[in-house]
Amino acid sequence: MIDASVLERVLAAALRTGGDFAEVFAEDRLVSSAQLDDGKVEEFTSGRERGAGIRVIRGASTGFAHTADLSEVGLREAAAAAAAAAEGGGAGTKTVGLTRRTVVRTHDIATFPETIGKRDKAEMLLRADVAARAEGSAIEQVSAGYADSRRKILVANSDGLLAEDDQVRVRFSVSCVAVGDSGRQSAFEGPGGTIGFEFFDRYPPEETARLAARRAITLLDARPAPSGELPIVLERGAGGVMFHEACGHGLEADLVGRDASVFKGRLGQQVASPLVTIIDDGTFAEEWGTYAIDDEGQTAQRNVLIENGILTDYMWDLVRARREGRPSSGNGRRQTYQYLPMVRMTNTYLPRGETDPADIISDTPYGVYCVQLGGGSVDTASGDFVFGVTEAYLIEDGKITAPLRQAQLIGNGPEVLTLIDAVGNDFATWPGTCGKDGQGVPVSSGQPTLRIARMTMGGTAS
Repeated sequence: MIDASVLERVLAAALRTGGDFAEVFAEDRLVSSAQLDDGKVEEFTSGRERGAGIRVIRGASTGFAHTADLSEVGLREAAAAAAAAAEGGGAGTKTVGLTRRTVVRTHDIATFPETIGKRDKAEMLLRADVAARAEGSAIEQVSAGYADSRRKILVANSDGLLAEDDQVRVRFSVSCVAVGDSGRQSAFEGPGGTIGFEFFDRYPPEETARLAARRAITLLDARPAPSGELPIVLERGAGGVMFHEACGHGLEADLVGRDASVFKGRLGQQVASPLVTIIDDGTFAEEWGTYAIDDEGQTAQRNVLIENGILTDYMWDLVRARREGRPSSGNGRRQTYQYLPMVRMTNTYLPRGETDPADIISDTPYGVYCVQLGGGSVDTASGDFVFGVTEAYLIEDGKITAPLRQAQLIGNGPEVLTLIDAVGNDFATWPGTCGKDGQGVPVSSGQPTLRIARMTMGGTAS
């Protein structure tokens, strides 16, 4: 996107008034999306966004400016604005020599989405609509969405780093509404990956649609969920969002640093069941939160945060890591070039264990089997959370029985980690967008089938 010699001059200009560190982050993003409703493709959009953000740090002060002008003049103007915002003093000249870093990507892209015509993308939506409605006359409404993006980034800084990445993502989602004597029920399925259009070889639109439709139809027979404290079995992938929100954010170094994490000061301590290991892995091939470098140019890593119940580390961005005299963990991320980076998760998961999932269920006399969680709220300082349950079933005498109506799971993240008493040998992930301080970035979370010995469910059964 920008010649190395231009970057060197821009960085030198950014430091001219006395900054300690300067960085150029450039981005070129292509996006397209389509939406289907009531059997018709009603919306198809595409766009392109290019620009650069320039950061200058002097002591504890940070100056930041962004521009859509990638010419040398435009970049120099942004660099001057960022330097002024950093309140630099002690004018001087610093020469910056950039060395291009070799970037190793986790996997290759077979078919870039921008090479696929709109008609072919729309066809995926129409195929999903037909497949969902074929599941039964109870399906009254089908909505489907397609989205892809190609994000090329370049990072150069005054440490001499120059690195680039090319990130391609595709996601497909289907929502179905079923109607029966008991009323209306809705269900959703939405896989996604850091992958090209070959995504549909792994996730055919018909398969996604059938899952959503069958889920909605099954829920027509749902009974009120129980209330109170009872064992909760989370199906593989289902609880990933809970661990992401209730535990993952508390392991981000910026929240730890401003006393907003329940895990502050607990490195080396037992914070979870010995069955629990939690990993954040930006190198997890084809997952939604995967990349080769983060948005500060640091190589993506597999970071073990909790190992056999012991808190081993936090997630770090470059600036906070430098202040602590340690390396970045590759978790510096930003929504676009218009934002400063911050510590963010990538693909956060609890790896598979050794127990057959069927044995976990048969060893649970009474409880709830959760298949899908919805939205929720979390207090990272205390770890307290509330999550909606959108698909769940009763466990009676060690068997999965009746579907349950929507309910809530109420608990505390660190406490839940200590109450995990069985971990399955299966595994699945969930893709989503993580919001933090006004920025959203793609992430995934996952876990095997597991059991929480006791947890509070807010249901409607008397």
